[in-house]
Amino acid sequence: MPIKSFRPVTSTRRFQTYLTREDITKDRPEKSLVEGKKRSGGRDGKGQISSRFRGGGAKKAYRILDFKRDKSGVSAKVAAIEYDPNRSARIALLHYSDGEKRYIICPVGLEVGRTVSSGPEADILVGNALPLKNIPAGTVVHNIELKPGKGGQMARSAGAQAQLVSKEGDIALLKLPSGEVRRVQIECMATVGQVGNVEHENVSLGKAGRKRWLGRRPHNRGVSMNPVDHPHGGGEGKTSGGRHPVTPWGQPTRGFKTRNNKRTDRWIVTRKAKKR
Repeated sequence: MPIKSFRPVTSTRRFQTYLTREDITKDRPEKSLVEGKKRSGGRDGKGQISSRFRGGGAKKAYRILDFKRDKSGVSAKVAAIEYDPNRSARIALLHYSDGEKRYIICPVGLEVGRTVSSGPEADILVGNALPLKNIPAGTVVHNIELKPGKGGQMARSAGAQAQLVSKEGDIALLKLPSGEVRRVQIECMATVGQVGNVEHENVSLGKAGRKRWLGRRPHNRGVSMNPVDHPHGGGEGKTSGGRHPVTPWGQPTRGFKTRNNKRTDRWIVTRKAKKR
């Protein structure tokens, strides 16, 4: 999808870009697949802020997506491609031959009228979901399960894809978008193809108000605060903090490894690529 820019009649229009919506074929979601979504405002169960600078934003309804793709052997026709305010990817509405309707993440190349299916017998075509043991090495996949039957958890955002590197016994090796190579059980399901809406990462919001629509509140810097509020705060005039960047609680923020999950370390072959 092409990115649309504007004539700079205002200072914000100068930098603002939008994705054209020519790929979207339906304006309203399927009522049977929509439910209410409660907003937390970045607060936990105690009412305390656990994620700063969150709150407000446009009201959204949650679209119930089929991440498991467990309707094996039943073909479905793509009825519509829709916008989903809860994710960066587009979603596709499927009408199954038995009358059921479901939403899935829309991959690149999936169009209205196409037929998709899931299960071990499905063909290696875009939008079809199969166990990793039935997918040939080198295939690009998305919506990958970490545990059989739990539903896809990896490679679900716009433009995301993972490559099936090899299969060894009951383990498959996947190269993820971050560069990480990970072991996954060969019985886990994955969907063929790359997630659509690839140009999403190139969109420029252009103004603060558009950020507020997404539910993100203003983020003020540590160096603009007082010493009581942040380690970077205080000083005469404008100072750069006087130390390596840290969080308000003193934890380093650049290059500092925070991963602490030894339970899943054995599934990681190669860590994600370092930023240059």
